[in-house]
Amino acid sequence: MTVLALRFKLTAAIALFPLALTAEEGAFDRTLSVTGPVQLEVRTGSGSIEVTAGVSGSVEVHGIIRARSGFFSAAGSADKVRRIEENPPIEQQGNVIQVGERAIEDESLYEGVSISYRIVVPAETALVSKSGSGSLTLEGLKGPVEATAGSGSLTIGSIGGDVQARAGSGSIRIDGVGGNLEVKTGSGSIDAHAVRGAITASAGSGTIELEQTGEGDVSIHSGSGGVRVRGVRGGLSVSTSSGSIRAQGEMVRAWSLEASSGGITVELPPEASFELDASTSSGDIDSERPVSVTGRTSRKTLRGAVGNGGPRLEIETSSGSIVIR
Repeated sequence: MTVLALRFKLTAAIALFPLALTAEEGAFDRTLSVTGPVQLEVRTGSGSIEVTAGVSGSVEVHGIIRARSGFFSAAGSADKVRRIEENPPIEQQGNVIQVGERAIEDESLYEGVSISYRIVVPAETALVSKSGSGSLTLEGLKGPVEATAGSGSLTIGSIGGDVQARAGSGSIRIDGVGGNLEVKTGSGSIDAHAVRGAITASAGSGTIELEQTGEGDVSIHSGSGGVRVRGVRGGLSVSTSSGSIRAQGEMVRAWSLEASSGGITVELPPEASFELDASTSSGDIDSERPVSVTGRTSRKTLRGAVGNGGPRLEIETSSGSIVIR
């Protein structure tokens, strides 16, 4: 092959390469009539999901389609977009509605296709939503709500019932949960406020900040990142491999706080009574509360009763100081 011919082939390949990266776009809108509470399930392999509360009696679904085009597409992307626009993946049986993957009959039609959804529902809606790759925004629903993102952030607000929120990689922000909260992310921060019920939170890598406004036990684990929790009224269990812990609330039941590397600060009401067991391998212990010491004590260990005793407060850190206020 001559140098000229080789250059021609390389030039042709470079010129055609952008074609493989282009995408066809389209959209669809559907309005479904409902009566009473709605059960909605939304799933997309790639794309964002937004569900918000609107008027009762109808569910409005707006879909945005993107289909990759190029020489290696199984079918023409323009044809895929047209067919999805004509027959979007929506299935309704009374007040039970499925949008996305569960309502798909021809899976090959959706290869190389991304669909994002904006859906307006009655407030009286229970929701299951899942995106393989894309963000989720959910607001104003009675619930319960179950939200999962393989890769993408979750923003959830003003949910009347229980919430389950999971992200493989992405931050989670929640503001207003009327029931219990279960939240987990592999990589990313968790920021949840105004949670009335029990809380279970876990982050592989990222900070965790929680605020409880009702009553219920709280359980938190962070692989790498600091933890801050406020307003606890119940039992509390916190552990972090790397990061500080700051906990504030009322000890209705026992508290256990453990940090492999990081300081721990506990803030309790002035009238609080509890049994204290605090220890640190590297750091000091500073208690603003008088402690009736039992057994041997040192700068690294403090055990005894505060006030009339009561629930057990166990604090342990391998590297860091302990402060009790």
